[in-house]
Amino acid sequence: MKRRGTLSKTQTIALGFIIIIVAGTALLMLPVASRSGEGAGLLTAAFTAVSSSCVTGLVLVDTYTQWSLFGKIIILLLIQTGGLGFMTIAAQFFVVINHKLGLKGREILSESISSDRIGGIMKLAKRIVKYTLFFEGTGALLLMLRFCRQFGFWSGLFAAVFHSVSAFCNAGFDILGRLEPYCSLVPYYRDVLVNTVIMILVVAGGLGFVVWNDFSEHRLKLRRYRLHSKIVLSATAILLFGGAILFFVLERGASAAGMTAGERIMTSLFDSVTARTAGFNTVDIAKMSGSGRLVMMVLMFIGGSSGSTAGGIKTTSIAVLLIYAVSYVRGKKHFGVFGRRLEDDALRKAAAVFFTNLTLALAATVIICARTGIGLEDVLFETISAIGTVGVTAGITRSLDTVSCVVIMLLMFCGRVGSLSFATALVQWEPEPAVKDPVERIVIG
Repeated sequence: MKRRGTLSKTQTIALGFIIIIVAGTALLMLPVASRSGEGAGLLTAAFTAVSSSCVTGLVLVDTYTQWSLFGKIIILLLIQTGGLGFMTIAAQFFVVINHKLGLKGREILSESISSDRIGGIMKLAKRIVKYTLFFEGTGALLLMLRFCRQFGFWSGLFAAVFHSVSAFCNAGFDILGRLEPYCSLVPYYRDVLVNTVIMILVVAGGLGFVVWNDFSEHRLKLRRYRLHSKIVLSATAILLFGGAILFFVLERGASAAGMTAGERIMTSLFDSVTARTAGFNTVDIAKMSGSGRLVMMVLMFIGGSSGSTAGGIKTTSIAVLLIYAVSYVRGKKHFGVFGRRLEDDALRKAAAVFFTNLTLALAATVIICARTGIGLEDVLFETISAIGTVGVTAGITRSLDTVSCVVIMLLMFCGRVGSLSFATALVQWEPEPAVKDPVERIVIG
C-alpha cells in the first residue's frame, strides 16, 4: 500500500499527460504558432493539444491552414510524446545523461508501456525507441517519393516525416489542407504507395511493445511467443481482414460507389486498418452506409493492442471476453487458448474496461445530443472515435459547442491514459477486508 501523499503509478502517468497537454496548449496559443500571426483561442489550442498528445486526430481547425511551421512542429512533438509515452522518452533521457532510473521510475515505465515485468524494462524501452525510429524513418523515406514530387523537396520532406510519425503513433493528424481543408488522405484513395505505407505504419504501431519484444527475441518462431503476443496477432488478423471484407460488401453502393474492384479492395482494407485508432480516411465518412458506420464503430471501440500507440478497449480485452463466453457455453469451468489457461483477474479487468468505456461513450453521447441537437448516429460515432482515440469523424467536430468540446477532450484523455486507469487514479484503493460478506445467488440471464 502506498504512503499517503505519494502518487500511484497511474496517477503519475495521468499527471504527466496533463502537464504535457498544458504545455502544448500554452505553446499553441502563441502568435508564432498560427499561420495568421494571431494567437489561437484557448479552446482551439487546448483541443488540439489534447487530440495530438492523446494521439486521436479530431480537430476544430484544419492543421495545415491554421498552424504555422512552429505550430505543426509542436503538434508533431506532442504526437510523438503521446504515442511513445512520456516515461519512455524520459527513460532515454536518463540513459543519455548516464543516470540510472530508480525503482519507482521503472515501475511507472513498466505501467506506461503495459509490461508485466520490471526486470529488463530499460532494455525494452531502448528497443521501443529503436523500432520506432526504424518504422518512422523508413515510412518517411517512402512517403518522400510521393510528397517531394508533389510539394517540392523541403515541404515534401516535412510532410513525409509528419505523416509517418502520425501514422505510426496512430494519431491521424494530416497536413494536406493545401489540397483541400479537412480532406485527410481522400485525394490519395487510389495511391498504392501512400496507402500501403500508412497501413503498415498503423498496424506496426498498433501491435504493441510486448509483441515487438517477442519478435526481437524470437523472430518468426511464433511458438516461442508469449500468450499475449499470440492473442494480439490472431485478433489483429481477424479484425483487419474481417473488417475489410465487410466494408467491401457493405460500401459498394455508398462511400465506394463508382470505384473499380481494385480501388474498393484498397479502400476497404484501409477503412479496416484506420478503424484500429489511426484516424486517417480515404473515403468520405459522411457518405458511408449505416451498416458500414456500425462496423467501423465496433472496430474503433475495440481498437489496437495493449502497450501500443493505439487506443480502444484493446484486442486482448475483447479476446478474453469472447474466449470466456465460448468456454462458458461449452460448459467448461476454466477458459483459455493456445494450450494456456487464462487467469480470472484477466476476465474481471477486461469486463471492467469494456463497460467503463461503453458507459463513458454513451454518457457523452447523451450530453452532446442534448446540447447540440445533432443526430444520434453522428454523435455516437464521434464519441466512440474519441474514447477509442481514433480521430475519424462524420464531420460534426466543428459544430460542437464549448461544453461538448470539453466532453470530447475528456474522452480523448481517458482513452489515452486508459479509462479504467484514470478511474483508479481518482480512487484511493483500500485493502481487501479479511472478513468477507456472505454469498447469495441471484438469477442471471
